[in-house]
Amino acid sequence: MALFFGSVVANVTNSATTYVSNINWAEPTWDLFIVLFFIIAGFLYGMSLGKDRIIIIIISIYMALAVVNTPPVMDVMKEMFAVKMSTFLVVFILLFFFLSRSALLKALSNTDSRGSWWQVILFSILHVGLLVSITLSFLPPQSLEQLSPLTKTLFAGDYARFVWILAPIIMMILIKGDSKKKIKYDL
Repeated sequence: MALFFGSVVANVTNSATTYVSNINWAEPTWDLFIVLFFIIAGFLYGMSLGKDRIIIIIISIYMALAVVNTPPVMDVMKEMFAVKMSTFLVVFILLFFFLSRSALLKALSNTDSRGSWWQVILFSILHVGLLVSITLSFLPPQSLEQLSPLTKTLFAGDYARFVWILAPIIMMILIKGDSKKKIKYDL
């Protein structure tokens, strides 16, 4: 397992070095847009939301992905990127709207609902990476072939998709809430 992750890290490092050295700012590509979106959204957007809202967004993403991928009708629509992506976005936005006003946000909230800076950055990176990976998973295979090896390795490959789906779950389990928070039960 360690050998696998070592080879993935080496592959990503080599791809990143090659990618950065080949950037043509005069003719930006979709790969450049994806990487810049990941970096900018991961830091700026996340810092403005706070940890609890980002966790609600991540939960909404998982639920929207389940809703979009399970109906039998979606098998017919797999060829239609715009329909699948639009359906995902509508379901995601509706779920986020309703969940952020539900008891779930109150259950996640504590006295410092913004979270520490490193937790906010970490969850923000994970949620943006998850969104990018899901969006690329909706693309037809011929469109994915046009992406750079770095983008495919980081977001579009089967292993990358698995890691982006699993990593936020692991982080939500590992990062504990405020242990001083008192839970009041009404009986």
